[in-house]
Amino acid sequence: MPIIDPTKSWEPLEERLSRTTDERHRQVLSIVLEHMKAEAVPDVDRLMATLAPHPEYHFWYGNADNGPKTTEGVRAYYEAFAASNANHLVFEIDRLAVDNDLVMTEGWMKMIYPGAAAQAIGVEVDDPNGDYLLVFRQVINWPIDADGLIIAEDAYSTSPTSVIKLSLEDLPQKYIDQKNRATV
Repeated sequence: MPIIDPTKSWEPLEERLSRTTDERHRQVLSIVLEHMKAEAVPDVDRLMATLAPHPEYHFWYGNADNGPKTTEGVRAYYEAFAASNANHLVFEIDRLAVDNDLVMTEGWMKMIYPGAAAQAIGVEVDDPNGDYLLVFRQVINWPIDADGLIIAEDAYSTSPTSVIKLSLEDLPQKYIDQKNRATV
């Protein structure tokens, strides 16, 4: 079984969508689902197409909001995220709530981070050239506007509950390929 299977991130949304009959709830679930799939590629233009005109993200970690603001800020965040190779993740959602204006997801976030990218977010690692699996608990509120677009990601995270150095054999081929393209 792969260490990261991104399809597990959106399976709970697909399952809920399959049994949801309320059209507005289907709309808000669908846009978050599309956003998650675009992030896994990563496809920045596709991601940005899921967002309202003036997104403002809130990433609450360490008593501070580190989320990007403005369309340009969010685009720059996603471009840097993709370039860092940290987009290889699975969000194992164990709680999901939906209403007309919000999707709430909660679970265990598992992300592969290059050592240098982990250090850049304040995680201690012994090898900046290594690759690490970071695991933390996260709640994300996804407010949705009247047009069915995402206004923000309001994320609340613990510090990593585990940081595991990975061997080459642990790494998904997609991660290795993306990392190799970045160094060419």
